[in-house]
Amino acid sequence: MRRCCPALFVNTPTAAASAAAAAAVVSAAARPLPLPLPQQLPTKMAAGGSGGGLSSCPPGVGNGCSNGNGGGGGGPGTGLSYNNCSVAAAAASAPGNPAAASASSASSASAAAASSASAGSGAASAQAAGGGGGGAASAVAAAASGPGPAPAPAPPGAVGAAAAGLVLHREPVYNWQATKPTVKERFAFLFNNEVLSDVHFLVGKGMSSQRIPAHRFVLAVGSAVFDAMFNGGMATTSTEIELPDVEPAAFLALLKFLYSDEVQIGPETVMTTLYTAKKYAVPALEAHCVEFLKKNLRADNAFMLLTQSTSKSQSISPDHTFLKSKGLKARLFDEPQLASLCLENIDKNTSDAINAEGFTDIDLDTLVAVLERDTLGIREVRLFNAVVRWSEAECQRQQLPVTPENKRKVLGKALSLIRFPLMTIEEFAAGPAQSGILTDREVVSLFLHFTVNPKPRVEFIDRPRCCLRGKECSINRFQQVESRWGYSGTSDRIRFSVNKRIFVVGFGLYGSIHGPTDYQVNIQIIHTDSNTVLGQNDTGFSCDGSSNTFRVMFKEPVEILPNVNYTACATLKGPDSHYGTKGLRKVIRESPTTGAKTCFTFCYAAGNNNGTSVEDGQIPEIIFYT
Repeated sequence: MRRCCPALFVNTPTAAASAAAAAAVVSAAARPLPLPLPQQLPTKMAAGGSGGGLSSCPPGVGNGCSNGNGGGGGGPGTGLSYNNCSVAAAAASAPGNPAAASASSASSASAAAASSASAGSGAASAQAAGGGGGGAASAVAAAASGPGPAPAPAPPGAVGAAAAGLVLHREPVYNWQATKPTVKERFAFLFNNEVLSDVHFLVGKGMSSQRIPAHRFVLAVGSAVFDAMFNGGMATTSTEIELPDVEPAAFLALLKFLYSDEVQIGPETVMTTLYTAKKYAVPALEAHCVEFLKKNLRADNAFMLLTQSTSKSQSISPDHTFLKSKGLKARLFDEPQLASLCLENIDKNTSDAINAEGFTDIDLDTLVAVLERDTLGIREVRLFNAVVRWSEAECQRQQLPVTPENKRKVLGKALSLIRFPLMTIEEFAAGPAQSGILTDREVVSLFLHFTVNPKPRVEFIDRPRCCLRGKECSINRFQQVESRWGYSGTSDRIRFSVNKRIFVVGFGLYGSIHGPTDYQVNIQIIHTDSNTVLGQNDTGFSCDGSSNTFRVMFKEPVEILPNVNYTACATLKGPDSHYGTKGLRKVIRESPTTGAKTCFTFCYAAGNNNGTSVEDGQIPEIIFYT
């Protein structure tokens, strides 16, 4: 049996038919109505209402009406609209009631006039009907043609409801549930939909703000923050909630995930979505955002992930590309793994990272954290030039004149982290010494460090930066140590080659036989065939008088290619030292973890040599990374 309910006429009746129907109802209301026994027909609440006394269509009439849920209308019908159907049913249920008969006759006449006016089109317009108390549901009425079977009795009271014709108009699609077979599909349909919504969020600020509908139950199920907001001890009763610190696109991405488990993030929204997911405690969406960032991490956006703009809520120009919709940082988001990956990327691609546009946007804390690292792969003079660019941008942000004094002021602690002693004297003289950022005292001190021995102490770090990962390795080519190796200003040299690519970071040298002493030393690695100096350092070391070796490091790692001849040189100034004997022509070091072997082959280096050879002499150790 099909259901129908009183609603608006779908077809528009003529004025005469409408007047006849109204007169019949008024005339019937003036006479007492006999009270027939109620019929045992099932009565159901129309969809969207709360049971307002509407009955099901009687047999013979329902086939001509669409049911109250918007389902199929069945076979041939009476050609009556919902209201006609109900009136006809009421008249059939009380044959002894002249008022009902009159209403039925008038209603039938009205339906006939409406059918004629529509030229038998057989189509009906849908009216949205619903509400909390009337019980009238939104429906689609079928205007079928042809006579239907005889009407059957219906419960009393339907005439009044039909004659009144009062409904609440709403716009949602009717019976959408029937087309969504799964819970996931039904919840996904409700995303950003006014249907059944019971709360609205005013997201964003100014002209870019949006009013977004939502459903408290769905939000509370997916987020502990929303659960506390709606159901906690301090739960809000407001139906509109302002979120000025959240971007509309990010909030919609959050809702999309809560309603359907779908992830919709892109380069322009990932940072704001991560912020929103953390704010509302949705860790699964956080994980998706972090994974997206890891996959898209590059040298040109690594600093963008680490830093924040001066105003955390200030958007950057929308025409900027990856990750520029917000200046937010991984440290702010408490994502140590992401921050670590950013720093590793900066270590490996330092030059590209500091030349990226986002470098000058970083905050001072991030700049300090980067300059403190020993693993940056860049010459110190280029790092200094990048820091100067940052200081100029920071002066502009603080609305200060771009002067050397203000550059030094905004750099603060960061200036002391520039390792000026790692520069050559030429690099220092052409750049930092003339920048005006350093004081006269600092400039003089650094020039003395470059030119005199013993070198005076300076206020800046002289520890080399090494951009290499993994464990430091070393080999010793001598099996025994003897005493008294003298120096006269000539270099000790040894030629070597390796079976694989390595990075040499320093040498181990023998010290004095006369107790604790300081040595001045120049170390070099030369490409033998081209006589090109690949790396060098003028420095010094202190020894304790023992036969141990003492580390002397290059300013930067020197790349050694496989099966290429190189010459290691050391020019020492100081007293007689220990030296090595019983030297090995081949030295193999095997990795304790991987078993990989690094094989060094040593040969005599002809030319101006202080006497070092394969069998005995200086430069016993080579310190390297694989």
